[in-house]
Amino acid sequence: MTQTTPAFDQATQDIQTLAERPDNDTLLQLYALYKQGSEGDVQGNKPGFFDFVGTAKYESWERLRGMAPEAAQKKYVSLVKQLLQ
Repeated sequence: MTQTTPAFDQATQDIQTLAERPDNDTLLQLYALYKQGSEGDVQGNKPGFFDFVGTAKYESWERLRGMAPEAAQKKYVSLVKQLLQ
């Protein structure tokens, strides 16, 4: 588990207050940035072919491989702020 910043922790709470549910692409981006920011590079096996949601989440997170968790946290915070406006 990676050390998180207070801003990242606050953004994870703020995202719960959105008036509208973001589109699926934005949700995947949020998921991937959250996972990269809190856990680092993707781990484990890719979900099975018929697990469409699990596969989409895994692939989204996998695209961020190598990104520093701190950078992912900053991008997550920025995206959450955009969505709250």
